[in-house]
Amino acid sequence: MAGKSILSFLHIQYSSVFFVLSNTISRTFAAFQAIRFKMVNKYEERLGTERMLPWVFRMALPAVAAQFVNLLYSIVDRIYIGHIPGIGTDALAGVGVTISLVVLISSFSAIVGGGGAPLAAIALGQGDRKRAGKILGNGFILLILFTVLTSSIAYTFMEPILLFTGASEHTLGYAVDYLSIYLLGTIFVEISTGLNSFINAQGRPAVAMCSVLIGAFLNIVLDPIFIFGFDMGVKGAALATVISQACSAMWVLFFLFSRRASLPLEWRYMKLDKGIVLSMLALGVSPFIMASTESLVGFVLNSSLKEFGDIYVSALTVLQTSMQFASVPLTGFAQGFVPIVSYNYGHGDKQRVKECFRIALVTMFSFNLILMLFMILFPSTIASAFTSDANLIETVRWTMPVFLGGMTIFGLQRACQNMFVALGQARISIFIALLRKVILLIPLALILPHFMGVTGVYAAEAISDATAAICCTLLFFWQFPKILKKIK
Repeated sequence: MAGKSILSFLHIQYSSVFFVLSNTISRTFAAFQAIRFKMVNKYEERLGTERMLPWVFRMALPAVAAQFVNLLYSIVDRIYIGHIPGIGTDALAGVGVTISLVVLISSFSAIVGGGGAPLAAIALGQGDRKRAGKILGNGFILLILFTVLTSSIAYTFMEPILLFTGASEHTLGYAVDYLSIYLLGTIFVEISTGLNSFINAQGRPAVAMCSVLIGAFLNIVLDPIFIFGFDMGVKGAALATVISQACSAMWVLFFLFSRRASLPLEWRYMKLDKGIVLSMLALGVSPFIMASTESLVGFVLNSSLKEFGDIYVSALTVLQTSMQFASVPLTGFAQGFVPIVSYNYGHGDKQRVKECFRIALVTMFSFNLILMLFMILFPSTIASAFTSDANLIETVRWTMPVFLGGMTIFGLQRACQNMFVALGQARISIFIALLRKVILLIPLALILPHFMGVTGVYAAEAISDATAAICCTLLFFWQFPKILKKIK
């Protein structure tokens, strides 16, 4: 009996000790988690506390650098392809024809990145971390679904699409060679571009920039190896791009699944939620239209120019690449300031929203104007980077001032349009996105060549860019005070 009493006493003592230890460990772990969360969360909190001017540039400059580097994917490909002995001009035109389809496919990532990331930032500003997590998780699943859908359709109808978009009997083979390999890596493109915006929304632009730097560096290294070293031609350029984008995507996923992320990618939030998906699609339609209509316009322009000769299709490739180069700083700066605006809008801070907009407007307009004037004044210099063909350089020389003339004030539109997105104004954003390309450019591109010849195709871009920029700016300054009044 005495033995049983001793055993019972020891059991009680050990149970008590175990309870105390487990409780202590649990409290310690909880405290550690709280400290870790506070340390990680400090990045997103700075969106609402840091001095605006230096913080905007601190957020924007890595994003701008990332966009410039990201553009190297296509620019480096085209530079190397354009200098392939004997076939460079035709190969460049063939790859140029694929641009429209590639842009259309990748633009689906804008629904998630451009629509989901601002909504997540607004939710973080409101303190609703669960909703922010659901937006990120649902966005990841949408990217996978978009990839399966678009890649399957593009691969199945590849040749008819390429012929429709401007490929000729001389350039079709190069276009098919490039696109057939590129499509294999679509999933990596979608993930790296679509989810990178969520890293910016957490106040971590440097991390987002690294994903782009990794991919771009690999692309620059691998391009000459595959194109010339292994004599793969345009196939080598596509393979280099796929491998590079795969590495970028792995970096993005590694961060978002790690403890370093204040808004991590969690499996529990990946079940599609109808309300979340619809709100993401509603706001994301605008960035999607902005991106996808570039491809639609490419279809129309290439088809129109094909009637005048392959040299004009090749010239358009150089012009579109130059336009992309000019719009890159605007896209990058938008990626920097949009999370700040969205967070503070969700937090109810009118003054910081207005201050951020003023900085964005002045910076984006000034930088874009300077860059466009340089390209308009020195077109031959730009063209020489892509080709040594004297005929192509001369064609670019006289078409570039016509093509890029309206882009001189485009910084106004990008600043105002991205503000609409940052503030969650889906319907207005959609209208502005449709105005520039669908309502204005496509009809003009079809009509003006009847009166102006081949010049009319290039002039359509300039007229639509200038008109849309003026309309968007006026509309924003009319609507902005009304939007701010909604902040309680």
